[in-house]
Amino acid sequence: GVGLSLVLGFGVAYACYYLNSIAKKPQLVASNDRFCRFLEEYCPVVTETYYPTIWCWEGRVQTLLRPFITSRPQVQYRNELIKTEDGGQISLDWFDNNDSSYYPDASTRPTVLLLPGLTGTSKESYILHMIHQSETLGYRCVVFNNRGIAGEELLTPRTYCAANTEDLEAVIHHVHSLHPSAPFMAAGVSMGGMLLLNYLGKTGRDTPLMAAAIFSAGWNVFESVESLEKPLNWLLFNYYLTTCLQSSISRHRQMLEKLFDMDLVMKARTVREFDKQFTSVMFGYRSIDDYYEDASPCRKLKSVGIPVLCLNSVDDVFSPAHAIPVETAKQNANIALVLTSCGGHIGFLEGIWPRKCTYMDRVFKQFVQAVFEHGNKIFSM
Repeated sequence: GVGLSLVLGFGVAYACYYLNSIAKKPQLVASNDRFCRFLEEYCPVVTETYYPTIWCWEGRVQTLLRPFITSRPQVQYRNELIKTEDGGQISLDWFDNNDSSYYPDASTRPTVLLLPGLTGTSKESYILHMIHQSETLGYRCVVFNNRGIAGEELLTPRTYCAANTEDLEAVIHHVHSLHPSAPFMAAGVSMGGMLLLNYLGKTGRDTPLMAAAIFSAGWNVFESVESLEKPLNWLLFNYYLTTCLQSSISRHRQMLEKLFDMDLVMKARTVREFDKQFTSVMFGYRSIDDYYEDASPCRKLKSVGIPVLCLNSVDDVFSPAHAIPVETAKQNANIALVLTSCGGHIGFLEGIWPRKCTYMDRVFKQFVQAVFEHGNKIFSM
């Protein structure tokens, strides 16, 4: 009896703590009242209470467990390799959704361009879930795999970075030229979101994209790497991510050795060291600080010229809360930030056993559907 009373007492206390301190409505930051009303009506998930998985709500835990917990929907891709002006090639994975009953005409079927994270490809579970959500709505998807990481050969000694948007510009132009009459938008995750934001900041309104969705972007690279270099974060994330970066280039060593001291690159133990020896050198920056300044989307947010919804969790160690550009976002009527109290980095787990759908998936689905089906109500902003 005493044991049961203790268990019940702990359970009640934990439930009270969870409901009062963990489960909260996200903070919606947007200066444009029309954009806010649009989201409230057609993307209501951003105004509803987010209930993180009750046994797994802490940011680091969500980040670590998501790849192992969430399911991996089956997706059949059609691969396409496109050439770049410098002689390289980019791998695109298409989900054509030719069985779409909502949009049987392929020429006008809405298209979503998906950008994975730093070492991610079209095989990532979060990408597969986005495609699954798009499939139910009848949309077509195409995944932009960064150079050299999706199994294709590296034809030139060049990979990718968050600041250089040339490959993304080529992909957007290519996809739009294939389906010029189809509504077109993009969604980027983590570094993919950073790259997309940097592109939008560069192009303003001069883009075929109608809108964009950004998930778990690192807004200020200086703050991101500093957070990731704290002892616990280095142990849990930084070292592993660095080895992933090294692994992604090791199979292209013969090509890259023409320009880089690969032995030195492979000795890096942090993302900062890798970027100093490899990424910043590859793209011609005088220093790693110059590269990180150019790669930080917070510097370009004022210039974004199309509607963009950005989801971040304030407990994301990859993008610290104090580095999220809330005040800058308020100065651009095209930007809406959705900030949750929990969720980690590309986590956003919810439900007792969060295998099939995350909060991020629901935000993606509702926003993409809102843009394609009701977008005319915000494009006159």
